[in-house]
Amino acid sequence: YSAQREEKKAFEKLVQYGDTSLNVSIHIIWYNKKFRGLFVALQRFNDVEDRQHNARLRLLNRGYTAKYTFDDIIGESQVMVETCRMARKMAKTNSAIVITGESGTGKELLASAIHNASLRASGPYIAINCAAMPENLLESELFGYENGAFTGAKKGGKLGLFECAHGGTLFLDEMEGMSPALQVKLLRVLQSKTFEKVGSSKTISVDVRIIAATNRDLEGMVQDGTFRQDSYYRLNVLPLNVPPLRNRREDIEPLAQFFCHKFSSEVKKNFVGFSDDALAVLHSYYWPGNVRELENTIERACVLGKPPLIRADDLRFSHIRTPSDCS
Repeated sequence: YSAQREEKKAFEKLVQYGDTSLNVSIHIIWYNKKFRGLFVALQRFNDVEDRQHNARLRLLNRGYTAKYTFDDIIGESQVMVETCRMARKMAKTNSAIVITGESGTGKELLASAIHNASLRASGPYIAINCAAMPENLLESELFGYENGAFTGAKKGGKLGLFECAHGGTLFLDEMEGMSPALQVKLLRVLQSKTFEKVGSSKTISVDVRIIAATNRDLEGMVQDGTFRQDSYYRLNVLPLNVPPLRNRREDIEPLAQFFCHKFSSEVKKNFVGFSDDALAVLHSYYWPGNVRELENTIERACVLGKPPLIRADDLRFSHIRTPSDCS
């Protein structure tokens, strides 16, 4: 080793010794401006990874957790039973999943259930809406940034969501809102499991499972050039579609009963169910807002209605009904 000048930075390298990965750090010892030798530190790479993971969880306070399991999914229809069966199988892998379906069908609930049924269930589960943020803010949220990376950057930098989700799952909702430039960075994480923070050239390795969701036609977006083809094929390893509520009408009544019980307790009214005319209206409505609209409709009926039954007159829908809305 040549020591021509006073250099205090450590040399670090990951080496393989037999079956063990070692993180080797070499520190230079100086005394009275004279080179006195080297201090070599050896650490098992897994120990370093574990400490980093624990530090991430401490920075996240209580961490992020998935709230729902497959037991929380209400669905008696054959199409929904099959969707959950496929989702359970996908949960046992580490492959990327793209969940498609109309707004309000429960894509985030399904993503949460997949995480809790996976081998990553004990790890963090982090969800972010990609369409709700401008590109520069979304990039810093996902990948983090170094101290002084840009004007207004937090002193000391910021941990990105990819680092926070290490060992767990990152759920990208409305992922069609991600710009082509960010898609390139995401593609690199999917392929090499590495990335750089904003304003840094240091490569960071992560172990994160990606679940993405969209209510858009991604194939159409690829064809018209608004979504990158390579990103689409790398993300869409395991496609999963959540059917709209109008295509699984057997689920309307059990869902309505669940929401009736939930909101009856919240508003302290003793509703026990629905009248026949109310059930007929619920089954005939088109439900353009899907399960989310059904939930809002039942909540409104519980607030404004009179127990013990919710009646047709208590039901008010979010959308204007037309003859084509009924089937």
